[in-house]
Amino acid sequence: MKFMKLGSRPDTFYTNEAVRSVSSEVTSDLIVQVKGSRYLLHKFPLLSKCLRLQRICSESPETLQHQIVQIPDFPGGTEAFELCAKFCYGITITLSAYNIVAARCAAEYLQMTEDVEKGNLVYKLEVFFNSCILHGWRDSIVTLHTTKAFPLWSEDLRITSRCIEAIALKASTHPSKVSLSHSHSRRVRDDVSCNGVEGQRQRPAAKGWWAEDIAELGIDLYWRTMIAIKSDGKIPSNLIGEALQIYASRWLPNISRKIKATREPAGSNSDSDSASEVTSKSRLLLESIVSLLPSEKGAVSCSFLLKLLKAANILNVSSSSKMELARRVALQVEEARVSDMLIPLSSSSNTLYDVDIVLTILEQFMLQGQSPPTSPPRSKLGTERRRRSRSAENIDFKLQESRRSSSASHSSKLKVAKIVDGYLQQIAKDINLPLSKFIAVAETIPDFSRLDHDELYRAIDIYLKAHPDLNKSERKKLCRVLDCKKLSVEACMHAAQNEKLPLRVVVQVLFFEQTRAATTGHKVTDLPSNIKALLASHNIDPSKPPRALSTTTSIPGDDQWSTVSGLRSPKSRISTLRMKLAEDDDLDENNMNPDGMGRPSKFKGFCALPTGPKKMFSRLLSTNRNATEKS
Repeated sequence: MKFMKLGSRPDTFYTNEAVRSVSSEVTSDLIVQVKGSRYLLHKFPLLSKCLRLQRICSESPETLQHQIVQIPDFPGGTEAFELCAKFCYGITITLSAYNIVAARCAAEYLQMTEDVEKGNLVYKLEVFFNSCILHGWRDSIVTLHTTKAFPLWSEDLRITSRCIEAIALKASTHPSKVSLSHSHSRRVRDDVSCNGVEGQRQRPAAKGWWAEDIAELGIDLYWRTMIAIKSDGKIPSNLIGEALQIYASRWLPNISRKIKATREPAGSNSDSDSASEVTSKSRLLLESIVSLLPSEKGAVSCSFLLKLLKAANILNVSSSSKMELARRVALQVEEARVSDMLIPLSSSSNTLYDVDIVLTILEQFMLQGQSPPTSPPRSKLGTERRRRSRSAENIDFKLQESRRSSSASHSSKLKVAKIVDGYLQQIAKDINLPLSKFIAVAETIPDFSRLDHDELYRAIDIYLKAHPDLNKSERKKLCRVLDCKKLSVEACMHAAQNEKLPLRVVVQVLFFEQTRAATTGHKVTDLPSNIKALLASHNIDPSKPPRALSTTTSIPGDDQWSTVSGLRSPKSRISTLRMKLAEDDDLDENNMNPDGMGRPSKFKGFCALPTGPKKMFSRLLSTNRNATEKS
């Protein structure tokens, strides 16, 4: 830390009955009152260097013994005034980064300039400030921090702006070329300077060495400093992001606990006002950090962005800041963890987590990274197809790069699908979570992104257990997001015995389990008693293995019903059967058929279970025909 000493006389100021005086053979003739404190001084040394005191004394009436001067609005208070007074008496004073701002403002107030006397205090302070303070790293930060007590004076004297410019310039400089003084980055100086050239080779200095030191600043000064550092353009965006994380970890720790404490009933109005003040300061700090986030993807971690989003919900920051955070999270949501996605809502909300903001993130994620065309447009002219030029090779290279980017986008969607399924399992435990929001989250991910539906089934099962009051139509709507073809053997075994699932879903699970067993020669697992009774009522024995599927016929993704080997009936019959199932769905949702009679829902669930495909479909068609004749 740099310092400067002025004057050579010993300190002769003393206190007598709350009055500060100077030991001197000459009787004092001037009384100066500074913010409630009284000083018995002499006109000659003070008026010879202070133009303002000269003017005040010339305008005020002179008494017999002492002339009284009152300065209630003196910048820096009694300490700064006494510093200036001692300089006028030639008493030794010590100046450093901790008191130079107060001394500079006080000297400017008293007009201790060169117009009054050569080598006056203002001139000496400016020389020390420019030659020493601004050249030192730690000195610049401490000085900038002290300007907070004198914001207007510091702005008018350009102390604040000059400190910020000096800090921004040093931040982009190698630490070996910066006078670090006594800072938190002293270890960097020791590794680089004290260990010599060999130490530089073995331990390269960290590029973000400046981040911890400037984190001491308040948010207003920090914001201006970071703007200056970013505008310089020499600092990479990832280092800017690291600096913001360091600052947020220092000034926003345990923010949820603090805000929770503020929401508790306050003992007095003063406690409530102080809590509100803390919340508003934290809100301003968070919004300022969001405005400083680098625009480049990956400059900050997704976990850090989601932590900011959690704090934003707790502090009720502006919607624009929330949307900005959501947009940035969407750019790299594949890096998120399920625990990071659990964003709490305010205590006034019924639900535990903010599902709407997660929906916004997922929608923004799906809108980006649209797959580019995988093949170039064909040329109409045959001669152009045969030509191979450098430009054509460049086009092919760009197409290859496009394919790589689209494949990367596909892999990120696979990762996001796993995150979403894990997120669904967590929010499904909330008894107040509406069914519509659960389904909306599940449907944001395209079907191809889920290679299997085991985790989605687990989330649905958790939701059904947490919401036992769901009616039949709601349970059906919930299970429509589930693809039984993508369930593993273990999931099928669990689903086949899950009494909370709609019967139609259970029968579909059994169908796909039997088709899987047919290809492997295994038997289907034991069924619940209600399912066995349903199958027995239609003379179907589930213990008998179904007929083998044709190994030569490919099964398209959209139509796996019409490819069973041995099913020789025309496709029109299968279409009729599907129409029957669709009609049953509509009738079941209305709980009434066109005749006004209630229709059993077990029939439509049974239609999906082909134990012995050919016999099953013939029985179903005959049953439909008999029912039609009876009606």
